Amino acid sequence: MIGPGSITQLASIDASDYGTLAADPADLIVKMGCNTATSTYNLVAPASVGQTINYLVEAAFLETDINPTVLPYYNASNPAQTFSGPNNSGSAQNTLRAQTVQIQVKPGVAADTGHQVTPAADAGWTPLYQVAVSYGQTQITASNISQIATAPFVNWKLPTLAPGFGSGVQTFASSGAFTVPAGVTQLEVEVWGGGSGSYASVAGLPSGGGAGGGYARKRITGMVPGQSVVVTVGAGGSGGTVAGAVPTAGGTSSFGSFVSATGGSTNYLATAAQPQNGATPGGFGVGGDVNLTGSAGQAGIANQGGLGGAAPFGGVQNSGTSANPGIFPGGGAAGAGTGVNSMTAYDGAAGAGGFVVVRW
Repeated sequence: MIGPGSITQLASIDASDYGTLAADPADLIVKMGCNTATSTYNLVAPASVGQTINYLVEAAFLETDINPTVLPYYNASNPAQTFSGPNNSGSAQNTLRAQTVQIQVKPGVAADTGHQVTPAADAGWTPLYQVAVSYGQTQITASNISQIATAPFVNWKLPTLAPGFGSGVQTFASSGAFTVPAGVTQLEVEVWGGGSGSYASVAGLPSGGGAGGGYARKRITGMVPGQSVVVTVGAGGSGGTVAGAVPTAGGTSSFGSFVSATGGSTNYLATAAQPQNGATPGGFGVGGDVNLTGSAGQAGIANQGGLGGAAPFGGVQNSGTSANPGIFPGGGAAGAGTGVNSMTAYDGAAGAGGFVVVRW
């Protein structure tokens, strides 16, 4: 059963005569066909055990002339004389040009389950759904139906449509994959790299803060519905320890090969024994329409650790006696202090992880 729906298509103004109006097949106009009732189709299961057949549901714009009626006319030479039909011929004329959605279900070839192939759409038809029917099956459920990736469905309606990008958003705080939704061909992507960690302090020397990750923002066109894009979210760098482990830089975040932002780095002038210098430089955006750099970590002063650098649109992390982790997204960790007596060492902290936002 297929529910009501509509289709929009570029078509001739009048492919055929309409009453006394001549056809105009050369000029094109956007037309919409609407079905207000459900349509029911019978799908036959394969006759052999272990086989499955894929059916393709396809649609096309259909325009037909209906409701023939004998219309009243009058004689222009003698207005008092009435005519039935043109020239008093008694001929009926169609009084409605209906525009609807024509739907058909095209069967594929039954094959061993997992090896069946969905048939291609016919010329002039638009593929909508694939329906898989297995041997012995008597009922279609939602699990048997999948939307064709290239089906041009409009998934949002005018009352909820926002200007620009606003019909959908997906966020990634960890790596994954983004699948381009049906009907979507352009995206807006924001990426933040991870922040770097901070050194541990040593007796008499506080540690500097870690650097923030970079940021980039890009509008991407030419996407294909159903296309999968790898999303990498850079991890925050690890913190140094009193036992001698050194901090690490933040990781790079990226959206496929389209746009990326590197993580905040550690400072080559700082060491586990001399940790007071802040991490620099911050990460930076690559390939975006907007590319911004994260701020550097600040040096430790007196007995206080240095401030952790911020990623663009993020916050600077305040220092304390012990180090504080970076602020999400992409913030560098604050450095570690040395206590009231300036002789106590504390572990560093981890930078905040990166972030990726996709809008369409």
